[in-house]
Amino acid sequence: MTEHHRIVFTPSGKRGDFADGTSVLEAARSLGVDVDSVCGGRGICGRCQVLVAEGDFAKHGIQSIADHLTEWNSVEERYTSKRGALGEHRRLGCQAKLCGDVVIDVPPESQVHRQVVRKKAETRAITLEPVVRLYFVEVAEPDIDSPSSDYTRLIEALKSQWNIEASMPDLAVLRGLQKTLRKGEWKVTVAVRKGHDIVAIYPGLIETAYGVAVDVGSTTIAAHLSDLYNGETLASAGLMNPQIRFGEDLMSRVSYVMMNPGGEVEMTDAVRAALNDLVGEVVKEAGITREGIVEMTVVGNPIMHHLFLGLDPTELGGAPFALTLDKGQDVKAREVGLSIAPGAFVYLLPCIAGHVGADTAGVVLSEAPHLNDDVTLVVDVGTNAEIVLGNKKRLLACSSPTGPAFEGAQLSSGQRAAPGAIERVRIDHETLEPKFKIIGSDLWSNEEGFWEEAAKTGVNGICGSGIIEAIAEMYLAGVITQDGVIDGDLQARTPRIVNEGRTFTYVLNDGEPRITITQADVRAIQLGKAALYAGVKLLLDHYGVDHVDRITLAGAFGSHIDVKYAMVLGLIPDCDLSKVGSAGNAAGTGARIALLNETARGEIENVVGKIEKIETAMEPKFQAHFVSAMAIPNKVDVFSNLAKVVTLPPPKVHTEPAEGEGGRRRRRG
Repeated sequence: MTEHHRIVFTPSGKRGDFADGTSVLEAARSLGVDVDSVCGGRGICGRCQVLVAEGDFAKHGIQSIADHLTEWNSVEERYTSKRGALGEHRRLGCQAKLCGDVVIDVPPESQVHRQVVRKKAETRAITLEPVVRLYFVEVAEPDIDSPSSDYTRLIEALKSQWNIEASMPDLAVLRGLQKTLRKGEWKVTVAVRKGHDIVAIYPGLIETAYGVAVDVGSTTIAAHLSDLYNGETLASAGLMNPQIRFGEDLMSRVSYVMMNPGGEVEMTDAVRAALNDLVGEVVKEAGITREGIVEMTVVGNPIMHHLFLGLDPTELGGAPFALTLDKGQDVKAREVGLSIAPGAFVYLLPCIAGHVGADTAGVVLSEAPHLNDDVTLVVDVGTNAEIVLGNKKRLLACSSPTGPAFEGAQLSSGQRAAPGAIERVRIDHETLEPKFKIIGSDLWSNEEGFWEEAAKTGVNGICGSGIIEAIAEMYLAGVITQDGVIDGDLQARTPRIVNEGRTFTYVLNDGEPRITITQADVRAIQLGKAALYAGVKLLLDHYGVDHVDRITLAGAFGSHIDVKYAMVLGLIPDCDLSKVGSAGNAAGTGARIALLNETARGEIENVVGKIEKIETAMEPKFQAHFVSAMAIPNKVDVFSNLAKVVTLPPPKVHTEPAEGEGGRRRRRG
């Protein structure tokens, strides 16, 4: 009778009794223990390394020692001679066989579904569960006495060696099959998607696969190349969205399609070409080939999403803002013009509503408000702000048209965030003199050496984060009233306030170029922030609460805003400032999570299906909330948390007319 031995795996706690001579890898697979292997137990890849835990384990009723596994063998010797020594007490699970009771620890690097911990402690870890896995197989050579195709023998090898029932691959994959088999001397690595779709075949042993996560923004496109087996980001690249030449904002691009038959084809071609260029950049930086990329994920707002897929976005240009598609979508890479592995797919996260896109789905996946008890507000600030509110009980979403001012567009001295742009502003409350920082320098403008550093780039204008701080500081210093009127009476105190026709302007930099904050600039920011705040208020109304517990600002702009000044301005509602933060490119992070974890795709599709969509354009309360939010920080809402850390100025009486208000004398509060 064959002797059996007990094996216990940690950290899973799974255990079982197996016949003498059973390999650790075989036992692990039988018990469903998470142990990686690409080579199928041949001792080539080294992915199945395990650690023998020695000692008396009363809990398990066994004594575990290294000698309860078979001796070090020639396969392990060959592996270490070529790849370097294993760690102390480590063995290759495919070679070490049971000859006694043993406790085996599976280290994180040997687990298929190991976690990659995000750098920010408050955000979720990513569990690695790639949708594409690699399988090394040895394929029988052709035999004239037993005729069968190379394809048939490949499929038989996958079945016999890995128990995989593969489906018929694309013609693009089959084209290279025979040359690949012969180049690899009948040993090949097969990339299999979802357990059945063959997306690529490589000669010899290939130990890792790669994927690219892409965030297609209306202004910029960012791509991140990741190792699907360890989660590491190997390269990143970005470029301006070439669709800008068809219109800076989304609605102008929809208008272009309406007015130019075939315009959507031009924009689709442009964005696909840009993605191909980005793929070329990241693979070059990482030193791999395009064919090594076996999967991509893409997020974007609804119009970018539709144009990338080649769908006409016209219906998104007006109510009821109907989407062509709101589900997660797998498309073959070659069908959307992308040159990567021949059978590779692109997964697009689902859109939420007509103006709340797959990028917001990415933000939700990244920041996970649906897993929290706190009522959380997540805002992706851009030309069109996308807003999500709720917690594990309920989520609501809407969008609000904030306009381009937050990106520095259509302001008298505005510019996009680039070296030389003013990004930080402080104003002395007594003298009303400003100081500022520019992108590219850590010095304030009143510090020694600033102007020498600034000469490298120039002081060219003011970007979005700078204009937020400038107007908030102007309010705190009393330069503008709560209603946003620049106080011309202060000309007696400072030469920084000057006449501009019937209104006044604050001079931030009296150099070349002259950088100013005009009354029209203040109004543009008020209109944008009021639209965003009104959207937030509508979600609060529908949720049935009057405050939020936590706020996260997403997007490139959100990551550069000082949250205190955003609250002073009234861009976001009152909240404990210690619970207000930025998430950077959370949409891109969500795309990366979906790239590395197949289960996350089902999770976000399920969550998106439950999100309640609020259409701000159809809400009767929007206008009232908007009017109140025009005030700084707000005409009716109390900012008690903000008042604990910032001294808000008292209401002041002002008699100067704002732009477009004629000569009426008004009381400003």
